[in-house]
Amino acid sequence: MSAPMPAGRALGAPLVAHDYEPTIFEFSSPGRRAAAFRTTDLPAWTAEELVPEAFRRTEPVALPEVSERDLVAHFTRLTHRQYSVDLGAYPLGSCTMKYNPKAADAGASLPGFTQVHPAAPASCSQGWLELLVELEESLCSITGMAAVTLQPAAGAAGELTGLLLMHAYHDARGQRRRRVIIPDSAHGTNPASVTLSGFEVTTVGTNERGGVDLDALRGLLDEDVAGIMLTNPSTLGLFEDDIVQIAEAVHEVGGLLYYDGANLNAILGIVRPGDMGFDIVHLNVHKTFATPHGGGGPGAGPVAVSAELAPFLPGPRPTRSGSGYSLTMPERSIGRVHSWHGNAVVLLRAWMYLRLNGGDGLKRVSEVAVLNANWLKERLRDTYDIPYERPVMHECVISAKSLHHETGLSALDVAKRLIELGFHPPTVYFPLIVEEALMIEPTETESPQTVAALADAFIQIAREARDAGNADDAKAAPRTTPVGRVDEARAARKLVVTFDQRDAE
Repeated sequence: MSAPMPAGRALGAPLVAHDYEPTIFEFSSPGRRAAAFRTTDLPAWTAEELVPEAFRRTEPVALPEVSERDLVAHFTRLTHRQYSVDLGAYPLGSCTMKYNPKAADAGASLPGFTQVHPAAPASCSQGWLELLVELEESLCSITGMAAVTLQPAAGAAGELTGLLLMHAYHDARGQRRRRVIIPDSAHGTNPASVTLSGFEVTTVGTNERGGVDLDALRGLLDEDVAGIMLTNPSTLGLFEDDIVQIAEAVHEVGGLLYYDGANLNAILGIVRPGDMGFDIVHLNVHKTFATPHGGGGPGAGPVAVSAELAPFLPGPRPTRSGSGYSLTMPERSIGRVHSWHGNAVVLLRAWMYLRLNGGDGLKRVSEVAVLNANWLKERLRDTYDIPYERPVMHECVISAKSLHHETGLSALDVAKRLIELGFHPPTVYFPLIVEEALMIEPTETESPQTVAALADAFIQIAREARDAGNADDAKAAPRTTPVGRVDEARAARKLVVTFDQRDAE
């Protein structure tokens, strides 16, 4: 029998304190260079000859002057201070930050893909078009939909595209509907996308089991409703048991069902949005199908639709044409929503991921993700509050409400202390309907030992505050990182993203 795995730092990636790292400007010394160009026999063109006087600077650009050695060392040291999915568990709820297989990166680096210009004619890019067509067909099979656009750049772009399709569908029927219904537990991007697309938001409440309140929904439905935006499982990590009744009620008044694919990782190969009654489905392939997406990108948010909405899809779309492939514009297309064919290299990685796993592998992905989340919930139930007493899907939402009332320790304090124990924090204070919420998604790529170590870290933090009467450690955390606890409200309101050497002097 193997020895037990140590908790905390051994399984999470340690973020240890470092000595002060100067900015690149502080390394600067006049005349120092990272590169030099050899002299040639070519004419020595001057700025006066090449740049019109109106466009010439009157003083040098304030750039650092450093050697290549100092430049490389500085940025390498900075990279060692970062957390990533390659270093340890990244249980950021609702975001599906899973490990990214390197085989997908290898495929996305092949010169036959990377050296094709997006403006190349279809006759010169048959390999790319074949891959995109195959990806569309795979996504249709996974979602139970009829057609897909690969153009949207990420989830929020997919949401906007889906709502524009909703507009086009109702306009084609001569209907000017104003409202889109959204649950009170929804992702924050949903109401923003609804407003941006020109609809009005109507909120529906949550019932005692964490699902959409069906009676309340029926009371909101009329012929002014364009549709409803849902994710299933929901942001609470719970499956909408009443989804068939919800679909029937919305369709009865002529509305459409939009599926937010942020939580698709829970149902791959088990149930399909199309079979639930959804008309529009966006997918975050950078989450579900494992493309690196930390730091805000890159992403891709394909949108799948039913046959009735296929004529409105953005175009041009890659399609089969005889023995080859071509680009065609759907009959009543809403036009482009992204330049060229979308974030193609992200889509290539998704295609690789699907080929690596296959149908049975995708089902196993969801089974293990759901198992990890439920195991973690049960392990933490005696230490934290469980807001809804039923099995969860890919993520579990727990609450630090009792811990906060007993010790003063907040969900934010728990998250900050978790960094010191070697793990990336989960999502905090979301969904908004759960007080002191901690939303944890372990994903399927974490081993039982890692999930156990993560649970031990959560329990240790609570015990330090409850049993030892020591909440100060968590309130002061993180103390072992290059940057400690910051004033997040001030940082958001008065963001400074540049360094000016002249100000420093």
